[in-house]
Amino acid sequence: MNSTHVLFFGPDALSDLVLQSATDASLIVERVPTSADLISRIQSRAFSAVVVDHGLLGSAASEVIALAQTIAVPVMLIFLMDHSTPLPEAVRLTKMGAYHVMDGQAGGDELTQSLERVKEEIRSRELAKCDDHETWRSLSVGDSAPMRDLARIIELVASRRCTVLITGETGTGKEMAARAIHMAGDRSRFPMVALNCSAIPEHLLEAELFGHTKGAFTGAVAQRTGRFEEANNGTLFLDEIGDMPLDLQTKLLRVLQERELQRLGSSETVKLNVRVIAASNLDLLERIKEGKFREDLYYRLNVVPIQMPPLRQRRTDIPLLARHFVHKVCRLEGIPAKELWNETIEHLSWYSWPGNVRQLENMVEKAVVMSGDRLVLYPSDFVLPVRGAHPDVGHSTLPFAVPDTGINFAQLVNSFERSILDQVLQKTNGNRTLAADLLRLKRTTLVSKLRVMEMSA
Repeated sequence: MNSTHVLFFGPDALSDLVLQSATDASLIVERVPTSADLISRIQSRAFSAVVVDHGLLGSAASEVIALAQTIAVPVMLIFLMDHSTPLPEAVRLTKMGAYHVMDGQAGGDELTQSLERVKEEIRSRELAKCDDHETWRSLSVGDSAPMRDLARIIELVASRRCTVLITGETGTGKEMAARAIHMAGDRSRFPMVALNCSAIPEHLLEAELFGHTKGAFTGAVAQRTGRFEEANNGTLFLDEIGDMPLDLQTKLLRVLQERELQRLGSSETVKLNVRVIAASNLDLLERIKEGKFREDLYYRLNVVPIQMPPLRQRRTDIPLLARHFVHKVCRLEGIPAKELWNETIEHLSWYSWPGNVRQLENMVEKAVVMSGDRLVLYPSDFVLPVRGAHPDVGHSTLPFAVPDTGINFAQLVNSFERSILDQVLQKTNGNRTLAADLLRLKRTTLVSKLRVMEMSA
């Protein structure tokens, strides 16, 4: 993903706090010395977010908010307040369009979470840009049997409000499936809000979900809307649901059952009309046995189950996915369209892709960028890890020494291939589909090899 650029305007005392809150290299913080420089930088470049010390900015706060909202992609403003700032001022800034108003002396946790939300928002915007060009079907690329089954499920549930539980290995496209469900139904007119349950500290997750009132906890200087309310009439996507703390699972279950919530620190009841889609790469039934996931919540979420297949089980989709990602990256980068050489497609189809679709997309993006002005991508542009491609084969030498008189290479290879095929077919009780999957081969390729073996027997 592209880096998220953040402008910071404030005193030295807060500089370290902001830098420490930028927890990874994808967050780039640039400090500006004066309010005039801040306004100039916002006008010249669409930064993702601006962190501002309200006391230092003073009366220019309204001007900065108004300016930030005129940019083609509105800048998200985070105001750091001190305890002397009157509450009406915090409320006024929020109503004007401030993204977040927080206590600048409360420590880094809240600012870290705010910046993480900025990153999520930027990612959602990038996905939305793709959505403008693509239908929901384009978000579930593939024509294999598992993907055709997925498309049928999406069509059936898209306009319903039932909860959906998407499971599968990391990188299989669970969020894309959730977004496709959202786009295919009537709720597409309203927002889809995503929350990664494992990315937010336990003590902040409840406030993120349900919102809070002013003073509900340390640092809550103003009322804040939670993700459920942000997604009202639309879709709330809860990723990595298996990592949610048990006590919060209880509260989530109640909200799903009653379709209403109370913000932290409030007795007011808020009615909800939200479709919830949850996802997990963990085995939730195992989590239930371990006492780490509520069984009643599992069945409440698992109304419509979707199992995302790993890429190794839908190899026929690899050419479609690879071309799709090449064209997507070229479009986002604003560069001429590139193509994949036929041998490159075969090269990619041969690999087992332990990181699934996400790994393929990342590798395509790297190849597109590193190929420069060249319009054709060759196998050499994709350096595939040997261990990933051959998980059952180490790096040992041959189990025999080649004699001085030489060997019959073709006969030796054929004998070795026959031995492997016999062993795998014995393991699968003659099931050729399973055997092809174990060997990372297309079924037609396996059948062809067996036919040649029978003819030469």
